[in-house]
Amino acid sequence: MSTEEDETVPARLRELPSRLLSQAATHAQRLVITGLSGADAHKWHYAALVALEESGPVSQAELSARTGIHRSDLVAVINELAGRGLVERTPDPADRRRNVITLTPRGRHHSRRLEQLLDAAQEELLSPLSPNEREQLVRLLGRLVTHHAGGPDAGPGGMPDGG
Repeated sequence: MSTEEDETVPARLRELPSRLLSQAATHAQRLVITGLSGADAHKWHYAALVALEESGPVSQAELSARTGIHRSDLVAVINELAGRGLVERTPDPADRRRNVITLTPRGRHHSRRLEQLLDAAQEELLSPLSPNEREQLVRLLGRLVTHHAGGPDAGPGGMPDGG
């Protein structure tokens, strides 16, 4: 939005936090989608790879819980990642009815590539801010998210996130 367009928007709208957050989120999504598309990936690919890297092999249900990706959507994500050799899906030896998802070395390498692309998107998004302002923004956004997700810092209005 140009400065000229900003001036045509009523001041009360320009200063409305929910509107500003929405506009920033829309722009952030665009940057992430564009950045990850350079590696034929999307945000759910990255979330699944990072969760597997941090937690090690897990069941599909656990991976869904760790990433916030709905279980039915996660099946498609795992299929895409497995088809590219980035993860392996194997039956759980303790319970053959469930699958264990494991990150492959190729998946670990791909995760690093996606991280570089996301770092570039974050840099572009936050470019108008100083390093201190970036830290402050992340901290404040984290507090808002924690509060509204019903986390440890949630007040009386905090509610659990349905996923």
